[in-house]
Amino acid sequence: MSLRRAVILFNLGGPDQPTSVQPFLQNLFSDPAIIAAPVPIRWLLARLISRRRAPVAQAIYAKLGGRSPLLENTETQAAALQKALGEETRVFVAMRYWHPFVEEVTRSVMNWSPDRIVLLPLYPHFSTTTTASSFLSWDRAAAARGITAATARLCCYPDHPGFVVATARLLAKTLDLAGGPARVLFSAHGLPKRTVARGDPYPWQIERSAAAVMAALGRPADSVVCYQSRVGPLEWIGPSTEAEIRRAARDKVIPVVVPISFVSEHSETLVELDQEYRHLAESAGAPGFLRVPTVMCDPGFIDGLAALVHGAGVGLSSGCGRRICPTAHGRCPYGATA
Repeated sequence: MSLRRAVILFNLGGPDQPTSVQPFLQNLFSDPAIIAAPVPIRWLLARLISRRRAPVAQAIYAKLGGRSPLLENTETQAAALQKALGEETRVFVAMRYWHPFVEEVTRSVMNWSPDRIVLLPLYPHFSTTTTASSFLSWDRAAAARGITAATARLCCYPDHPGFVVATARLLAKTLDLAGGPARVLFSAHGLPKRTVARGDPYPWQIERSAAAVMAALGRPADSVVCYQSRVGPLEWIGPSTEAEIRRAARDKVIPVVVPISFVSEHSETLVELDQEYRHLAESAGAPGFLRVPTVMCDPGFIDGLAALVHGAGVGLSSGCGRRICPTAHGRCPYGATA
């Protein structure tokens, strides 16, 4: 008899209507992984930031019909993964900062009564601000619900062939459209420098993905890793995607942007990249602007996720089943000296 398996597909979440924007932001900034401050201070800061940020965010989501498409896109990916895994596996979508919250999903998982649970973040790159936060949220909710099934945790898969080859294929198709000198910009969501200084391995893993994609591309191309979506007064890792677009314009090459840290379309690809950064490229005098689609439901990517699920043993594993981060990155989930 085969095991009943539940796969928990984690993602960030997004507001489902204009009135959801501020509470979504408050949930985000209330997370101690985002703002590391004592509870009363963190709650007050989250309330203040969400109130100030809400009008800007509402204007962004207004360009998408007033809501984020992330849930629907993640559900589409979940359905594709479900089909690839078969009937003995049930794939559940769990969002970190908006519905369906992890706490809601544990009820459905309990009713499914799985023998094995696989925690699979739709974040190829581990960070304390994303994957670690999602895992912690699951642990608390599962304990409260009394879920005791053996659990596998896929912490990262930055150079897994399913992700890398799918990205390289999409990049190749986009480069074919350039028709002139181009520079590949691997654009990832940024992090504050102090988060990285504490040992977060995220930028190291982003660099690993970019190198793997360029190797899989199999053709020479100028490339650079850069970071987008900076918010707040803290100093963030760089170079910024905006600065690299301006540099490409000065060098008279077409910026070809790869959203390397995103696997589905949402506000940071559909608005920030496709609209705001395209306008920046045009204003700066770039000879063109191209954006590579996210891997979404690319068959190779979905098959890669299925392979990760099939290969996941109980406990922690990366895409290759072992620690990949240098030991200097002490916030790697394998620990500082593993």
